[in-house]
Amino acid sequence: MNLDTAIQSILNKVVDAGAEGDLIIDQGQSLSLKAQNGALEEHKVTSNRILGLRVIRDAKVGTAYSEAIDDDAIHTMVDQALLNASYAGEEPAERIVASEHQLQTDDALLCPPDTSTVEEKIDFALTLEASLAEKSKVQSVPYNGVQAGFGQRQIFSTQGLSASARYATMSAYAYALIEEGEVNAMEGAGQASRTFGLLDKDALVARVHQAGLDILHGKPVASGPYDVIFDVETQSALFSVFLMMFSGKSAKDGVNPMRDRLGETIADTRLTLVDDPEDTSGFGYSLFDDEGSLAKRTTLIDAGVLTSLAHNSVTAAHFDTGNTAHATRGPRSTLGVGLHQLKAMAGEETEEDCMAGQWLEITDLTGLHSGANPISGEFSFGASGFLHDGSNRVQPVRGITVAGNFYTMLNTISSISDTPLWNWQRSSCLPMIRFANVSVSG
Repeated sequence: MNLDTAIQSILNKVVDAGAEGDLIIDQGQSLSLKAQNGALEEHKVTSNRILGLRVIRDAKVGTAYSEAIDDDAIHTMVDQALLNASYAGEEPAERIVASEHQLQTDDALLCPPDTSTVEEKIDFALTLEASLAEKSKVQSVPYNGVQAGFGQRQIFSTQGLSASARYATMSAYAYALIEEGEVNAMEGAGQASRTFGLLDKDALVARVHQAGLDILHGKPVASGPYDVIFDVETQSALFSVFLMMFSGKSAKDGVNPMRDRLGETIADTRLTLVDDPEDTSGFGYSLFDDEGSLAKRTTLIDAGVLTSLAHNSVTAAHFDTGNTAHATRGPRSTLGVGLHQLKAMAGEETEEDCMAGQWLEITDLTGLHSGANPISGEFSFGASGFLHDGSNRVQPVRGITVAGNFYTMLNTISSISDTPLWNWQRSSCLPMIRFANVSVSG
């Protein structure tokens, strides 16, 4: 049975059973290469296809999945989803979104042709490791890799929806162990692009090596409050830990600390945060969410005021508000809520103005999830970075702990720069934000 026939058969069986449903199909191919001591340690080629069905009958929801599309597999998947629904509690707010959209992403934009060969990617991986390993003070390159992938997500429903998104991703990363005498440091970085030809091996090697040399002789600073700027990677990681504050699902479940604060000022008035799936320069670009609703730009914080949470159709119905098209669901998972790509609007100050006086640059955080409580906002992370006087680095800093409350920090912003920057994975785009009086233990 071909896939198109299987899709129609599944939806027909759902309707014949007196139910409604939607079907997610994920499929793709990937190449993963890793080098060690001048030879390939890993050369992995994988492909997959998985179908995930959600059915709703008598206000009860059931899911099931299959990796096969023969008659028996399809019959079993539909029956299992219906059986699971029969044992579930009622979810009157969960319905299949009424949509007859026919949606298709632009392949030229998200899935451009890649003319590079596997041999070229292998050479890139081997040369990346070898070039970094021969740099001064580098003892080893224990973690490195080149990855290439193609994926496709399709969503179909008994309501007439047909949506398809295809995407290509290319990435490279490396971590080097730098040693001098009895001190050592491990630093790494990565690159990502839609096409292999845009990856820059030499730039990646230089960045990783220099980062290791710069931090190698770091020492703790005196304990106390510091103005802190998280670099582009750590700032993105920090915000990601607390994104639950925007989740309509966590609000519905009663664990979102912002659930009753819509319309209130919760941050510095210079801060505006949006979720912007329409920006095609980011890897979080989305034409539609996982219910097939058209994705759209949503302002979450406007000049410090909490203006919206992120909703799927269920949480929107629960709170009697608009669906913001933030549904998440995989073939094996139930319906959730998640952002596409977070952006903070540019501030009015230059980066030079943000860096005036003494401040602490944080370039690495450890224990991001174990050391944070997204409900209370409290956090305590191991950290390293650099003590600054203006734009000049005074000393490298290691062995410190940065602690505080994230929600309080949003109200103690000293400045926001006028230049938003993507993190290397292109999942968020944030300007430099300087936070005042952050607790640092040396």
